[in-house]
Amino acid sequence: MKILVTGATGLIGQELVQLLLANNHFVNYLTTSSKKIVSKPNYQGFFWNPQESKIDENCLQGVDTIVHLAGSSIAKRWTKSYKQELLESRVLSAHLLYSLLKKTQHQVQQVISASGTAIYPDSYTAIYDENSSEVEDSFLSNVVVSWEESIDQFKLLNLKVTKLRTGVVYSQKGGALQEIIKPIKMYVGSGFGSGKQQQSWIHLTDVANLYYFVIKNQTEGIINAVAPDVISNNTLTKLIADKLRKPLFLPNIPQFVMKLILGEMHILLFNNKNIVPKRALELDFKFQYPTIQKALDNIIK
Repeated sequence: MKILVTGATGLIGQELVQLLLANNHFVNYLTTSSKKIVSKPNYQGFFWNPQESKIDENCLQGVDTIVHLAGSSIAKRWTKSYKQELLESRVLSAHLLYSLLKKTQHQVQQVISASGTAIYPDSYTAIYDENSSEVEDSFLSNVVVSWEESIDQFKLLNLKVTKLRTGVVYSQKGGALQEIIKPIKMYVGSGFGSGKQQQSWIHLTDVANLYYFVIKNQTEGIINAVAPDVISNNTLTKLIADKLRKPLFLPNIPQFVMKLILGEMHILLFNNKNIVPKRALELDFKFQYPTIQKALDNIIK
């Protein structure tokens, strides 16, 4: 099978590409940097620039499935211009792929796209699965709604469409968890706000495996790419400190302080959402790291 991957050099993209190649699949990938184009028998790069509607049409040659992971990081200060980039990096790239598929003869059968759990509203009581229709009224949620609408258009081409609403990805290789670990290692770790806010997360290995599971089984629809074990901020902070054998003696950081430091992006630390992977479990997907303890045992050595 040949898979076209966008965002192949990102955290999830690199893990997924490695998994695909290890299972003897062929990978085409799109990059905005001509310097990152590699040409190997099983791994071939192609240039694109969604901002300028440029794409190498050869990227579709022999491709059965598209995995769309491209999108600017949400972990940067949300200035007015960067907010626009967050939206356009997801929507314009999807539109460019759609336009290419619409005008080109191809054998693509399925489009699988990243999406975000930001679409679900904050709540201390609600439990969200893939059947939940509630949508939060916030900037990031609106980005996810537009993002998913741009992916749904592929259904007009009679393609199978899958959207993986991904929680916070925990990994040794970077991402949010490493940023939480750093101050704890330096004896200045603490929780945020009340610390009661729940976070839906997933180990990097599991999210890559879930994408591969969807590719192999041609699963359609919305899938919550989160572990079955939701965790509160206070509990996570304590578990990390215990694992590192570091004390926690500072009080939790108030929300207004983080707002001064991070701006609007601070809400990522205070979001409270209990999201469950109902479909993944129903489909009998096997999580390697279903609990936070197993994930931390793997990540923190």
